[in-house]
Amino acid sequence: MSIARGLPWRFFFRSINTPASCSLPDHRNAKTPPVSQINRSYYTSRVTLAAMASSFSKVVAALIGALIFSLLVTYGSCATPANFTASDFTADPNWEAARATWYGAPTGAGPDDNGGACGFKNVNLPPFSAMTSCGNQPLFKDGKGCGSCYQIRCQKHPACSGNPETVIITDMNYYPVSKYHFDLSGTAFGAMAKPGRNNELRHAGIIDIQFKRVPCNYPGQKVTFHVEEGSNPVYFAVLVEFEDGDGDVVQVDIMEANSGYWTPMRESWGSIWRLDANHRLQAPFSLRITNESGRKLVANRVIPANWAPNNYYRSIIQY
Repeated sequence: MSIARGLPWRFFFRSINTPASCSLPDHRNAKTPPVSQINRSYYTSRVTLAAMASSFSKVVAALIGALIFSLLVTYGSCATPANFTASDFTADPNWEAARATWYGAPTGAGPDDNGGACGFKNVNLPPFSAMTSCGNQPLFKDGKGCGSCYQIRCQKHPACSGNPETVIITDMNYYPVSKYHFDLSGTAFGAMAKPGRNNELRHAGIIDIQFKRVPCNYPGQKVTFHVEEGSNPVYFAVLVEFEDGDGDVVQVDIMEANSGYWTPMRESWGSIWRLDANHRLQAPFSLRITNESGRKLVANRVIPANWAPNNYYRSIIQY
């Protein structure tokens, strides 16, 4: 969802001064003009009034447009329509230019439900620890960017520390403000600040940042599967999370008990993959995941015969 929701942008409009008062003409000794002159005068007045009305309409339209944009900026969710270009303020070839905003609670994880368009849950808790971000399409990648990790830093604002912080893509930004747009949690945005200046940086609303892709690292974690609500003997949906390295998954395959072959699952949304079967599925299930680099891992019989929806199943595999 967006431009920094905590802080409205301010729009400054130059005041429009009304012209000096016009004195009314003295008609007491005036002669009546010819009809043709009256017609010309009448026509000229109408044209002048029309032009004035058109100009006034344009001014009103501009003011209304600015007001609507201001409201969208202030109250949007994980996204706000705009057409900015991130300024390239670094010559470091390892970093790219982007813009950052934030949304949700100032010290929160972003979404009110601590989830997001990737399907991850409880992103306010470790190992995500609220260091999360919405990504626009080049980062979110129709869900295949879910779980990828980036270092971000800011340098231009006085409150910026310049130190890199790592964030994880957990949500989708539908209306970016630049080619690369990180709509961060309040926690992640404030983490880029100098000590004690987190709120000052958040008050900036939208800032230029630098970013680069980095390997994900979940110490002590193994690849984990969450069987989604609604799964049943002929429909199976699973969330994949906590992958080191690329951090993302571009394909998931499932093998039923004693079948001996892999069946491709379909991406449902975000990092959730599903299988719509034409028969009763036979557990336990093995799952094979493929990351963006093409590396495959197999979690043998990771989903037990007595599996149940809305449960986590931790594997013993990791990239």
